[in-house]
Amino acid sequence: MSAKDYYGGAPQQQYYPPQGPPPGQGGYYPGPQQPQQAYGAQPYGGQPGYGQPYQPQPPPQTVYVLPAGALKNVAALSGARSTSLNAARSLPRVRFASSSASSSSAFESFTNSRATLASATLLTVGSIAWYANLYGTLPFIGEVHANSPAEEGLHPAQYPWSHAGWLDSFDHASIRRGYQVYREVCAACHSLDRIAWRNLVGVSHTVDEVKAMAEEVEYEDGPNDQGEMFTRPGKLSDYLPPPYPNEEAARASNQGALPPDLSLIVKARHGGADYIFSLLTGYRDPPAGFEIREGMNYNPYFPGNAISMARVLFDGLVEYDDGTPATTSQMAKDVVTFLNWAAEPEHDERKKAGLKAVILFSALTAISLYVKRHKWTVIKTRKIQYNPPSSH
Repeated sequence: MSAKDYYGGAPQQQYYPPQGPPPGQGGYYPGPQQPQQAYGAQPYGGQPGYGQPYQPQPPPQTVYVLPAGALKNVAALSGARSTSLNAARSLPRVRFASSSASSSSAFESFTNSRATLASATLLTVGSIAWYANLYGTLPFIGEVHANSPAEEGLHPAQYPWSHAGWLDSFDHASIRRGYQVYREVCAACHSLDRIAWRNLVGVSHTVDEVKAMAEEVEYEDGPNDQGEMFTRPGKLSDYLPPPYPNEEAARASNQGALPPDLSLIVKARHGGADYIFSLLTGYRDPPAGFEIREGMNYNPYFPGNAISMARVLFDGLVEYDDGTPATTSQMAKDVVTFLNWAAEPEHDERKKAGLKAVILFSALTAISLYVKRHKWTVIKTRKIQYNPPSSH
């Protein structure tokens, strides 16, 4: 096909269509560029503002024409090379961004979770409570006291009690000796209302020993068939007898002071067993310049340093059945151990149950973790592979 046939019989000098030369005719066509004809003043189609019919733009001086198959191969090759280069350049950046983004998102989710907030709150409150329990005051926080430090009493030292550990139980031989001290010394003024005879069975005495001790005490009971009250020997279900029938009789016998009940005395006093031991062994002469009223006794561990209870423990005051030397500190230690047990009779059983619970829940936790890994390992270790369809 000639150029004349392609352009409709009238060959156009130096003009080419925008789409290039006729189909099937490759090569180059040199030639000078022709300026575009200006729009004339005559309207086209009778409408003002339009010039001559639009003429196609001339091509550049040299036009290269390649077969369609070659252009397609070159485009595919350049696209593949540019894609691989961009992927190679962006791969480290993507990996770094993914790892940093995942780590930052995991940290943010951990810090913003409710469990973390609750754990931090419990840790803070527990630390403050533990510090206040050990030292009584908090640092950098002022406190207002109605009494001076001297009026509050000397802070007791911390003693290594045999039952203070997490897995330690009471010294039951010391409990038995402490009951003897209470019975021969303390029971003359102080009651033990919350302890029954049966509570001593298996702790410090046998059943026969406790029954014999209970039968030595007469308890009022009744009424009988005639409507009268009567007395009977004690039994295991009875509580230890009080030293006074009522509060007025107790005050009248102690110059107006009321001896406290010792059932919960260890828990009712700040310092617990350390305070009771220090109080029993802390009697001494008042220092120079300290005035004390008649009938009062100086003790630096008691608030106000003046206590109406006189010193009651002296070396050799009681004779232990097991031959332990009855020194003042030994008797104070034994009676404090007994009072600590009286305030918490379930102490040993509670620690035993706690140890069993720790062992049981630890085993259940291990089993649950194993089952979880066994069930989820198939899902967590599976690999999902995607094969995209090949382009033709």
